[in-house]
Amino acid sequence: MVDLVLGAGGNLKAEHGTGRIMAPYVRRQYGDELYSVMVEIKRAADPNNVMNPGVIITDDEREHMKNFKVEAQVEAEIDSCVECGYCEPVCPSRDLTMTPRQRIVVRRARAQALADGNMETVREIDRAYEYQGIETCAVDSMCVTACPVGIDTGKFIKKLRAEGAGAAESAGWTAAAKMWGPANMAASAALTGAYFLPTKLVQKVTDVARALAGTDTVPQYQPELSKGGRTRSKLGPVIGDASAEPTAVFVPACVNSMFGPQGDGVGATEAFVRLAERAGVALIVPDDVDSLCCGTPWTSKGMRSGHAVLEARVQRSLMEATRGGALPVVMDAASCTHGMIDIAESIGIEVIDAVTYVAENMLDRLPEANKVGSITLHPTCSTTHLGIQGDLEKVADAAAEQVHVPANWGCCGYAGDRGMLHPELTDSATTQEAKEVHHLGDEVHASCNRTCELGLTRATGEDYHHVLEVLEAATR
Repeated sequence: MVDLVLGAGGNLKAEHGTGRIMAPYVRRQYGDELYSVMVEIKRAADPNNVMNPGVIITDDEREHMKNFKVEAQVEAEIDSCVECGYCEPVCPSRDLTMTPRQRIVVRRARAQALADGNMETVREIDRAYEYQGIETCAVDSMCVTACPVGIDTGKFIKKLRAEGAGAAESAGWTAAAKMWGPANMAASAALTGAYFLPTKLVQKVTDVARALAGTDTVPQYQPELSKGGRTRSKLGPVIGDASAEPTAVFVPACVNSMFGPQGDGVGATEAFVRLAERAGVALIVPDDVDSLCCGTPWTSKGMRSGHAVLEARVQRSLMEATRGGALPVVMDAASCTHGMIDIAESIGIEVIDAVTYVAENMLDRLPEANKVGSITLHPTCSTTHLGIQGDLEKVADAAAEQVHVPANWGCCGYAGDRGMLHPELTDSATTQEAKEVHHLGDEVHASCNRTCELGLTRATGEDYHHVLEVLEAATR
């Protein structure tokens, strides 16, 4: 059975026996020769057989019939977890608080304590789980890409956030959904104002607000933040070649209008517009583009009523702009593309990331590139879910002589505003990748999502730009 303890620093830990299900079959899987090597290594490293005895190496052919572990039933979304741990290496909070497996184990421990009537343990778990299980989960769903039974712990945590959302918070996010255009512009203006003030001063102001309202409510101002971005409606009704027949509808991500370009960059939206002009293609921009959003901020925080308001407006707008789904929608931030798919494809509208659109429709129509020497590329959790890492590398290859993807890349944990609410999450998630980036020493650093670029900029000290910015500069 599962016993819950509080470890050093108050971290929740789950300890349990193991079913030793596979041990009797290891010899059959690898053969006698390799198995004998395993046995010799085990004896050399652990002569007293104190480390996980019987888990992989065993002389008992019936080991798998002993020490059965009966799991408490929790929620349907996670009951099929066998606690294999395959999800753990891809989790951005694995070295900070909990992994997906541990989040599930602790929920099971809570269910068992509840069944036993041990309310003191239930309250202790709930108190600690709020930060370790819920607040520091990036809800990036990278866990489902590694889980052999398809458990999406990120989606499960979103459900818990929705269930725990207070009435005031929910009402606030619903109001934001109704007035998203002005709200987004206000955030952009606030960032611009903060940019010209001393960073430490602005950070102290946000720290006071965080102390009053809570660290999971008010973001902490970070030094990597740029000025606010450009209002999307200023693009006009069509971008690219005005004489060409529009081939898609362009919905610039609101995150790119909220957070302006990094350093001396032009930003993903402006880069895409310039590339469209050079390639001779045209895309329509919806009239009400300033009020549109992919809905990710609402889904990640569990704000269901606000998301429903936003979804209805976005679907009406896109149906009109795409001529009833005749044209696809293009977005210029990978996480926003991923989020918009959930809204648009349910009504028959195709959504394409700008990186894929450029790779498929523009690369062979652009001027010859003056390539940079080398580029470090950060894929994202959304490029993984979308299956477009190949397109990302193809675009980078068109702009650079050498393209490097760090072997230790992973979700940066910035997750929209999560990296500002809990900076320690991004700091922990990017440690290994940052070391590799420094070792590579490449000329340019790029990704394909604005907040991920912010997270990697903080982690490495190098300015990260959208890969389309790099391509635009190379083809000027």
